[in-house]
Amino acid sequence: MARGDVQAAPEEGDQTPPRQTPPAEAPPLKPKAPRDPRHDRAAALLAGLRRADDRLILSRRDVDRLTPAVTAWLDNGVSAVMIQHALTDNLPIELRNPARLIGYRLDALLPVALPPRPVPSPTPADGRRDRPLPLQTCDGCERAFRAAHPGRCRDCRSVDLPAPPQVA
Repeated sequence: MARGDVQAAPEEGDQTPPRQTPPAEAPPLKPKAPRDPRHDRAAALLAGLRRADDRLILSRRDVDRLTPAVTAWLDNGVSAVMIQHALTDNLPIELRNPARLIGYRLDALLPVALPPRPVPSPTPADGRRDRPLPLQTCDGCERAFRAAHPGRCRDCRSVDLPAPPQVA
């Protein structure tokens, strides 16, 4: 054959069957890397938006394009329910392009990430946690005071008055 393996059309008197070239082998498929569970969760959330409003049907391409934006919301500590509300509340009556509207809302309404939680201070050796001591009643004068154990208040301890007799 002369140019680029192009065969001429067989003529009427030509009885030889055309030579068939073996089909080109498909390139081997690359093994897919394991997907991030956040990506799957975001894709499921986008695909499930049509449960809230049947006009929000998204193509696979739209879901793949919008998934990173939903993942950013999840990374900022927003729950899936809150994301769904942000994307489906107050939809326009006439909705021409749901993917564009969802993309706009994901970008424009992206909340700020929560600041890290403060580290709790270490617990004192006696096990207390910044709680005030419990109220006790003085054995000498019946005045309320704060102490770890029952006994006498500061004034009664300084005067060292005898405790009143216990009535049985």
